[in-house]
Amino acid sequence: MTPSPFLGEFAGTALLIIMGGGVVANVVLNKTKGNNSGWIVITFGWAMAVFLGVYASTAMGSGGHLNPAVTIAMYCFNDEFEKALLPTYLGAQFAGAFVGALVCMGLLQTTF
Repeated sequence: MTPSPFLGEFAGTALLIIMGGGVVANVVLNKTKGNNSGWIVITFGWAMAVFLGVYASTAMGSGGHLNPAVTIAMYCFNDEFEKALLPTYLGAQFAGAFVGALVCMGLLQTTF
């Protein structure tokens, strides 16, 4: 597979939102097995979500930013960042976050 910054950022951001949103929903929603399991579960779940998102993103040929704020900071302050890739990174991050949220909502719809 050819490395692609768009696919890397899209997949990494989607995984981040699916796992991060999923762990919060598992702890907060009443009809889940993890209800009231506490903040430590949420923090560990988010840590694993960030790890997996960055790992997947970099493995697929991206920089592992996963966040538009990081991408814009890299654009402004890092001379090695390819300036032409800014719209690609931002579009992939927004699309990945949207798809990740839809997947999370779809999987957890019965627990609302």
